[in-house]
Amino acid sequence: MQDASTPRTPLLGIDLGTTNSLIAVWQDGRAQLIPNALGEWLTPSAVSIDEDGSILIGQAARSRLTTHPERSAAAFKRFMGSEKRLELAGQTFSPEELSALVLGALKQDAEAWLGCSVSEAVISVPAYFSDEQRKRTCFAAELAGLKVQRLINEPTAAAMAYGLHEQKFERTLIFDLGGGTFDVTVLEYALPLIEVHASTGDNYLGGEDFTHALVQACLKDLQLATDSVEPQALASLYDGLEQIKRKLNEGPQQLQWRCAGEMREWSLDEGRAQKIWEPLLARLRAPVEQALRDARLNPRDLDSLVLVGGATRMPVVQQMVATLFGRLPYRHLDPDTIVALGAASQAACRARDQAIEELILTDVCPYTLGIAAVRGESRRQAFVPIIERNTVIPTSRVERFHSTHPEQKTVRIEVYQGERPWVSDNIFIDAFDIELPQADRIQSMDVRFSYDINGLLEVDVALEGGERHSHVIDRSPAGLDDAARAASHGRLAALKIHPRDALPNRALLARLERAWMQSLGEQRDQVGQWLEAFTAVLGNQHAQDINSTRQRLNTALDEQGL
Repeated sequence: MQDASTPRTPLLGIDLGTTNSLIAVWQDGRAQLIPNALGEWLTPSAVSIDEDGSILIGQAARSRLTTHPERSAAAFKRFMGSEKRLELAGQTFSPEELSALVLGALKQDAEAWLGCSVSEAVISVPAYFSDEQRKRTCFAAELAGLKVQRLINEPTAAAMAYGLHEQKFERTLIFDLGGGTFDVTVLEYALPLIEVHASTGDNYLGGEDFTHALVQACLKDLQLATDSVEPQALASLYDGLEQIKRKLNEGPQQLQWRCAGEMREWSLDEGRAQKIWEPLLARLRAPVEQALRDARLNPRDLDSLVLVGGATRMPVVQQMVATLFGRLPYRHLDPDTIVALGAASQAACRARDQAIEELILTDVCPYTLGIAAVRGESRRQAFVPIIERNTVIPTSRVERFHSTHPEQKTVRIEVYQGERPWVSDNIFIDAFDIELPQADRIQSMDVRFSYDINGLLEVDVALEGGERHSHVIDRSPAGLDDAARAASHGRLAALKIHPRDALPNRALLARLERAWMQSLGEQRDQVGQWLEAFTAVLGNQHAQDINSTRQRLNTALDEQGL
C-alpha cells in the first residue's frame, strides 16, 4: 500500500501481452511496476473457469491449461480483431472478452496496491497491429472499465523506457519478440526527442510458434497425429516442451510424456532445435531487413540493439541477432518489463508530469493506408496508397482521383490497409458513398487522409465545386452494433470472478495438480502428499498456517523444478 502522496489520478501503463501482462504506474518521478496478488510482476494472460463456475485469471489459469485444457485459454491476443470464439467449459468468449478479464485483473491489482480507484491507462499494442486489432484492444479496455488514454506501439514504449534510462544520442533498433507477435522498430535518440524512423513486423510470429514447432517435430518422430492425442495429453506435451525450450542452453534435454497410458520419450539438443526452428528464424529476418530499408540505414549505421519480449531470452534468437548485426545486443534491461515501464512513461507525458514533460516522442504509421481505384484496361481494382507505411504521425496527405464515367452519379470510397498492389490482397477497413453533382463529364476529387497518434483515421473528400465530405473511421469494433456491445458487457458482468485475496491459495492448488500430472514415481507421491497437506490446511481456515504452508510448498516446488 502506498502513502497519502499517491496522486489522485494514477498514471498507468499496461503491457497487454500474448503470454504475460504487466501494469506500471508513474509515481515519484519514475515508472514503477505494480505487483499482482501473488507479489509477482508478470500476470499470465490466461483465463480458466473453475469447477464452481468462478473465473480464474493469471498463474492459476496457466497451470490449469495442462490439467483442465477444456476449461482454460491462453494466447487469445493472437486472435484479436478476428471473429474467432473460444469455448471454456461450455461458455463461448471472444478474444477481446478474455483480454478484458486479464485487464480487469490488472486493474484490481493496481487499485489494491495504490489504495484508490483507477479508470484510465496507456495500453501497448504490437506496432504492426491493424486498425481493427487496435479497435478491439480499446473495446477490451472498455469492457474492463478502463478508458484508453492512448495506444502506444510496444517497441516505441520500450524505446521510451530505454531513452529515459540511458539518456543517450544514438540510432537504435528495437527487436521485440513476444509470445505471439514480432515487431522491429528503428529510431533515433536526440533527447528530448525520440524519433521513430521505421516500424514493421509479423503479427503471427512469437515464442509460442517456437514451442509449437517442437510439438509438431515430437509428434512426427513419435508417429502420432495431433488430432489423435487427447486434449489433456496434448496440453501436457506443450507444457513439457515449453520447459525444455527454456533449458536448452543447459545441455541436451529429455522429455518423458504419458500419452494413452503409454510413457513416451523424446530427446532434444540445441543443434536439433536449430534445424526445427530454421523456418521461424528465416521469418525473423524479413521484417528486420524491411525496417532498415525503410529507414534508409545499413546495420553498421546502428549504434545499439535492444531486445524486448520474453522470447528474446532464447539463445538461438540472441545468436541470430548478433550474427545479423555483427554485435551483441544490450542485455542490462529486463525484456519482460520494459514495455510496461515505457507505457507508464507515456502516460506521464500525456499528463504533462513535471519530471518528464520535456520528452517528445514521434511515432510512425506502420502500414500503408489507401483506397481502391480502377486501373488500366482490365478495370481491376488497384490499391492506391495515400499514407505510406512509416510516415511520421500525426499526418495528413492528399491525392487526386477522377470519376470513371461522365454520367456517374455516386462514387464509393473504399479504405484499405496493406502493402499489396491489388485491393483484394489487402485489409478492408471501411467504405462510404458520395453523391456527385450532375456535370456530364469526368470529375476530379481530392481525397485526404488524416491519421492521429491513436490510429484514428479521418477521410475528407473535396469535389470540384467546393463541396466537401468528411468521414471518420469509427473506433468501435467492426461488426459489433450497440446490442452486441451491450451483450459483451452483460456477459462479463454476470461472471463470478475468483476473489483476489484467495488467488495465492488457488494458484498453489493449480500448481500442485499440474506438478502431480507432470511427475512420476517417488516425486509424484511426494507432490500428492503436499497436495493433501495443503488441502487439509485450507480446510482448517487458519490464515497463519495457510500462509506459512503455502510459502514452504512453493519453495519446495521451485527446488524440484515443478
